[in-house]
Amino acid sequence: MRDRVSKFAVILAVAAALAGLALLSHGGRAAPFRLADSRPNAVAVDVELVLAVDVSYSMDPDEQALQREGYVTGITSREFLQALQQGMNGKVALTYVEWAGPTDQRVLVPWRLIDGPQSAAALAKEISSAPYRRAARTSISGALSFSKPLFDSSGYHGIRRVIDVSGDGTNNSGERLVPVRDELIEAGITINGLPILLKRPTPGSMDIENLDVYYEDCVIGGPASFVIPIRERDQFKGATRTKLVLEIAGRTPAPRVIPAAASAPRISCTIGERMWRERWGD
Repeated sequence: MRDRVSKFAVILAVAAALAGLALLSHGGRAAPFRLADSRPNAVAVDVELVLAVDVSYSMDPDEQALQREGYVTGITSREFLQALQQGMNGKVALTYVEWAGPTDQRVLVPWRLIDGPQSAAALAKEISSAPYRRAARTSISGALSFSKPLFDSSGYHGIRRVIDVSGDGTNNSGERLVPVRDELIEAGITINGLPILLKRPTPGSMDIENLDVYYEDCVIGGPASFVIPIRERDQFKGATRTKLVLEIAGRTPAPRVIPAAASAPRISCTIGERMWRERWGD
């Protein structure tokens, strides 16, 4: 038993270190610690978590399957369930959203309470048994705008509210990404990222080499926000599990120091829109 506890402590320590390395501070603003809720019947949880998953045409069927399998195995993993037990309430609320273009977002699985192995397995079964779909365009801003009001109707009161965005491309349609992201940060919502970098950019493609940098500078935000990139197919399960543990454990390391030269985005946050215009003209 001591060996298992020690192993889990190491996992959490590594997870905290990863979050510390990836943390991106936006003007030093911290989200409010949510102690009260105007809804008297809201169920108290440690985290309200939106899993916002890219289903645009750039995600080929194999990538979609790997992405979904990563979440299914992560939610039912021993590390996730142990992190769940360490929370103040010992439970989290989670909903699974698929997104593509600016008006194409769907709740695949509505809000579900996870408080142990049985509820985690039931949620994983719901996710894995749902049909796959793909759709046109990539609007991360649309996914964020769609996800924000989901918290208000969740029926839960989380100490933290988190949106977890995974995808393999830049925002190329809908509202500009940065203003939408900043609006959510101001509302006390943390945005984390799981950029998928399996494809090498080719002439005429909409892929970019440094999607992880784009996610760091243009997508994520809020206290202890982080990016965990996936560069190889065999990283899906491990990276997704680590990300879920970080989000459930609620680690909030001190913000890393960002040099003045790096205070501006290292990559244009409108690169996706520009690439689309250059290719398609609209």
